[in-house]
Amino acid sequence: MSPILIGALIHNQLWYLLPLLISICLVYGATRHELIGPILIHAFRFGTWIVGFMAVLFVLLCLMSWNL
Repeated sequence: MSPILIGALIHNQLWYLLPLLISICLVYGATRHELIGPILIHAFRFGTWIVGFMAVLFVLLCLMSWNL
């Protein structure tokens, strides 16, 4: 493998998705609840919804690009 390819694999921009998703879900959950338990439950549900929505969009875009 070339050093450029190894550097691209290590510094992938998708790694920024995880902390961004966690912070968005926690802040959104905190705007709805005051106790930590309901905040975490709401954040987990919201995060699952976001990841599922992004997965569906990814599959749709892959199918659309495959048919072109």
